[in-house]
Amino acid sequence: MSTEAARPLSALLSQALVAFTIELDNEFERRMNEAGEPGTLSLGVWANLMRFLSDGPVSIRDLAAQALASEKRIKFELGCLERWRLVMLQPDAADDRPVPTRAHRLSGRVLRDGWGSGRGMRSDWLVRLTERGRKACEIWRPLFDEIEQRWVTRFGEDDLGGLRRALEDVVTQIDIELPQAVPALGESEGTYPPRSARDAGSLSLPALLSQLLLAFTIEFERESRAPLWLCANTLRVLGEKPIREGDIPRLTGGSPETSGIGWQIKPYIVIEPDPAAKRGKVVRLSPLGRAVQHMYRDLNAAIEKRWEAKFGKDKIGRLRDSLGELFVRRSGERLLLSEGLVPAEGTVRSGAEAPALGRRDVAAAARQRMRDLVAQTEMFVRDPAGALPHYPLWDMNRGFGP
Repeated sequence: MSTEAARPLSALLSQALVAFTIELDNEFERRMNEAGEPGTLSLGVWANLMRFLSDGPVSIRDLAAQALASEKRIKFELGCLERWRLVMLQPDAADDRPVPTRAHRLSGRVLRDGWGSGRGMRSDWLVRLTERGRKACEIWRPLFDEIEQRWVTRFGEDDLGGLRRALEDVVTQIDIELPQAVPALGESEGTYPPRSARDAGSLSLPALLSQLLLAFTIEFERESRAPLWLCANTLRVLGEKPIREGDIPRLTGGSPETSGIGWQIKPYIVIEPDPAAKRGKVVRLSPLGRAVQHMYRDLNAAIEKRWEAKFGKDKIGRLRDSLGELFVRRSGERLLLSEGLVPAEGTVRSGAEAPALGRRDVAAAARQRMRDLVAQTEMFVRDPAGALPHYPLWDMNRGFGP
């Protein structure tokens, strides 16, 4: 069985989406640097939030409705964007309730209590772009077509056109409205309204990949006690033999922050002191974790069979073949997919130092994240099929990027 055939459809969709995301994010970062606005931001921020602000202010309530997201999640993301100087919030003039303020602990500036977080925001507040936010939107808007055209040039019009048609053939049959990017932190809202439009031709390539992956995720999580992002990444790479906790990011293709041992994974693992070191821990699957790991494989296969019956066996077959082709086409010794993963000089993935979003100086944490990104990028370029994550997890510290 080929590597592509062995990977579930959800993993193929995820890996193609992450590869496109990284290429677009690198180019966005390069152009923002040229504009004098350094910082790493990811395409999902545009697709699920910023694009709704590009024509003028929008209330938080309306923004959540347009983004097909909960107000809680939108407020969290707005807090980050506020801290990164991309948006500003304006209280409703008709609301005479006072807005509490306090001095910022670092700058001393008097800001609203909760500035830079979702705390204290009210649903009727207006969200506006800052000058930096407007510049980001100007750069983002044409990039989706430009990067897709790079893929057309790289893979050929027939192959890339075939992938787009295969994605559109299935997306047009999905009966619910879905956001144009996978939500941050592996979260989906669970329920979405009925779909009103069936034309997928206007969607970008990452939007098509995202909507199919989200449709798969929703179906998977109806039957699984563990979310797909957890099964596809950390639980997939663990086994009965203990591995070092610090090895998990390398094995999953995730960042250290998204690969950490959090509360959601605790029921499925056993954590023990590392017997070969004075510090650190090792992790292995618990009996429940092994059962969930087997369920992940079986449920993936079952959903793919269902999709063949629902959407057409030939259409799912063409989709899988088109996605798999991305991981085998070469130019000489290098995979074509790897060419787009090589970062431009001056970007953080190439090794350039840059302050964390919202900061002016390069602190130790930013330097460590730079080293992590460089190491991750080298793995992706060397072996995209083996190194790219099987589910995208967007890291807040990377501008909601991979």
